[in-house]
Amino acid sequence: MELNIINSQNEMPVKKGYTISLIIKKFKGHKDVEIHLFRPDWDEKEAQHYDWLKLLGDPIDRDAPIDPVSSRKVLLESFTIEERDMIMDYMKKRYVSRLSAINSRPLDFPIPLGLIPLSEIPEDDDVGCIRFEEIPNYTLPFPVHGLYILSQHEPIMEEI
Repeated sequence: MELNIINSQNEMPVKKGYTISLIIKKFKGHKDVEIHLFRPDWDEKEAQHYDWLKLLGDPIDRDAPIDPVSSRKVLLESFTIEERDMIMDYMKKRYVSRLSAINSRPLDFPIPLGLIPLSEIPEDDDVGCIRFEEIPNYTLPFPVHGLYILSQHEPIMEEI
């Protein structure tokens, strides 16, 4: 299993801001499926102390309507470096035989307005969410969800 960890070259403006994705070898009939991890909930009091004017940048599309609350969630769904390390240790131990890689990198600051947080992407037959805390023997002290999009990955061909 590969570990691809990029740490911030500069001091992060807040403690949160690290993203994590897993590459699962085989998942729901597809191979090498990328699962983007995120926090489904966060401390609203912590969010009130952020200087959002410095953390959020220009819009991706100046002609599209922008919801700044939605853009804030991109940061709020991310992890602190301590949470990142806990999650990575947990995933390495629990799913070592099923994973081909764990990737982590910091968000780019300022975060562009107009990004869609993972928690707001609707689920359907192609897009789904793993709720790791609902899996038996989950040991992390906070919930972690993982978003996947099956159509982005090659189907596993059945051998005849």
